[in-house]
Order: sequence, then structure tokens, then C-alpha cells
Amino acid sequence: MWRLTADVPLREVVARNAAGEVIGQGHLRPRMLQGGPGLGMPGRERGKPATVPPPEVEAEPEADSEPRGRFGRGPEFDVRMQDGQTIHIHMPRPQPSTWRAPFGIFWTLGLVAVAVALATYPIVRRLTRRLEVLQSSVQRWGDGDLTVRVPVSGDDEVGFLADRFNHAAQQIETLVKSRDALLASQKSLLANASHELRSPLTRIRMGLEFMAGPTDAGTLRAKYEIARNITELDQLIDEILLASRLDAREADLGTVEPVDLVGLAAEECARSGANIDLQVEGNELLVPGVSKLLRRAVRNLLENARRHASGPATLTLCRANGMACIHVCDSGPGVPSEYQERIFEPFYRLPGASERDGGMGLGLALVKSIALRHGGRVFCRNRESGGACFEIRLPLAAVPV
Repeated sequence: MWRLTADVPLREVVARNAAGEVIGQGHLRPRMLQGGPGLGMPGRERGKPATVPPPEVEAEPEADSEPRGRFGRGPEFDVRMQDGQTIHIHMPRPQPSTWRAPFGIFWTLGLVAVAVALATYPIVRRLTRRLEVLQSSVQRWGDGDLTVRVPVSGDDEVGFLADRFNHAAQQIETLVKSRDALLASQKSLLANASHELRSPLTRIRMGLEFMAGPTDAGTLRAKYEIARNITELDQLIDEILLASRLDAREADLGTVEPVDLVGLAAEECARSGANIDLQVEGNELLVPGVSKLLRRAVRNLLENARRHASGPATLTLCRANGMACIHVCDSGPGVPSEYQERIFEPFYRLPGASERDGGMGLGLALVKSIALRHGGRVFCRNRESGGACFEIRLPLAAVPV
């Protein structure tokens, strides 16, 4: 179709002499079957056989569907000259090739496609195997194994990509190690400084207790304020030390054993005056963990609820989807949805909160660290009836058979 559009078949012929004058012209002659009557040929009349017998033409393959003229294949023209004579012009086409596909054109194309596929498979498979190795290495690196490197082979695009990946992975690993070393140094310095602060705090507390002098109301109020500040500072140091130990994965925080959350929660609720709601069968809910850390997490949630609500908090224990759930809900103002993730960051306070509200900003951060250390998670949401509700989910302990 493209050839027919770009090169329109010839339909007209013009004969000129040496001076360029037209001596005759004609149009494409209608096709006729071999031996059929002609039109306008010299020496014969319409409807009568031609006086000049046509030349013998070799038989053409049956597959040739091109119409045949009186003198064979190719365009034929009847040209009427200026003197009234009519001449016949024939442009014979060469005989088509007699070669044909041995099994038909479609089967031949199929065999060629199979042969090309078999010939190119080793080359394509070698390339895809290298791409699979690169993909596997990138996936392992994305999963956290920063030591993964891709074997570099070849000077093509895949080899260049593998070399660039190794260079980028090395740079990132170096930066991560430098960051970890810096954070470890800062945590170690903070933990050591916090530990050293306890000695002067102890001496200040002892000196305050043995301080002699007048016992008027102003002096007692000052001594009480100093003692309260010392207590808060001591609690802050204790929480900083615990946070630094939780961040250090290799630190030994205690023996992991089955912990009964029912008994632990009952003791902490009695200590803080909170209500407890047990929704477990058998009054037993065991989780693997360190008892003192889980107790610290529950205590921090209860103290946070008592600090921000006027009424008593409610602690609920239940099982859900193979996890032990601890819900601590209060009747306070709640936590805005845009801050329900940030409140678990260290030293973060809600906008508008002041130091007089109590807390150092590490209690909820410790709860999150303890939950993560035990393979669990912690969430915050607001209740429809008002107040905030904190939830800790911990994996249950395996029940011995």
C-alpha cells in the first residue's frame, strides 16, 4: 500500500520526436486474457481475431494473480499517432521467481522465529542472569544489609550499573557507620554524664536534710521546692540512663521470662489509683519480656493519664489477633491527631504545655522503646467520649504443651 501510494502505477504514455513534439499518446490498455480479442490493433477489426499471432509466452505459476495482457505480463498501450496510425506499446515485466516457501509462508516464518529464538537465547539469558543478580543484591541492600556488593563483570551497561551501585553502597555504608559511631559516642557521653550527676545530687539531698536553721513557713517552702526539683532531676537522669540502654541493642536489660500482665497491671493500678478492666479468660495473660521494663511502661502510661486528666484512668487487658493488648484511657482533653505520632519522640511537649504540667518528655518515648524492644508497638488515639487512649500490643508467650 505504501508503494502504491508513493509510486502511482503508470497509466499514460506520450511519444515525442527529437524536436520534442508530441507524435502520439495513449492510455493504459485494458487487460485481456491470452487469446482474447484486442482493441484498436492494426490489421484487425473489433470482434475479429488478430492478424498477427501473439508470441508464445511461457506458462506462469498459478499463484501469479496479476492479469495478463495480449502479449503477456506488463502494461500495454495503444498509441494513436498524429498521422492516424495506431501502434501498440508493451512494457513486459520480468518473469517472477519460481522459488516458493517449502512449507508455506506462515510455517516458514514460524521456523525462522524459532531458529532466531534458539540462537539468541544464550545471549539474552546471560544478560538476564546478571540482571537477576543485580536485582537480588539491591533487594538485600534495601532490606538493611549494607555490606552487599554486586559482582562486576563486563564493560556493558549492566557492568557499569553494578559498579555505580557498589560505589553508592560503599558511600552510604560509610555515612551510616559514621552516624552510628557519632550517635553511640553521644549516648555514651550522655549516659556517663547522667551517671556522674547522681553523686552530687545525693550529696545535695543529704545536705538539705541535715540543714539546720529556722523552721518558718518560707524556709520550709523553699526546702520543699528544692527537694521536689532534686527528685525530678533524679527521675530525669534515671530515664536518660534507661533510654540510652534501650537504644543499645547489645545492652543486657534483664532476663527474658514469661510475665503475667494481669498481676503486673493490678499492682500498678492499685499504686496509682486507676481502674482495671480484665477481658481475658482465666485471669492470666502471659507475654515474654523483662518484668521491670514492662512495669515501667505501664507505670509511665498511668502517670501520664493521671497528669493530664482530673479523674482516675482505666486500664484494660485483652487479647486481639494473637497479641496481648494493654489499653490505658483517661478523661482528659485528648491528643490532636497531628501530634499522636510526635508525642512519642524524646523531650517533645504538646504546644501550650509548660513545665508546671509535670513530666520531662521522656515517659512516652520510653514506652515506645520498651514496646519495640519486646517486639510490640504502641499507639495513641482519642475516644469518642473524650480523652486519650494509649494502646500497647505485645506478642503472647508460647503456651507449653
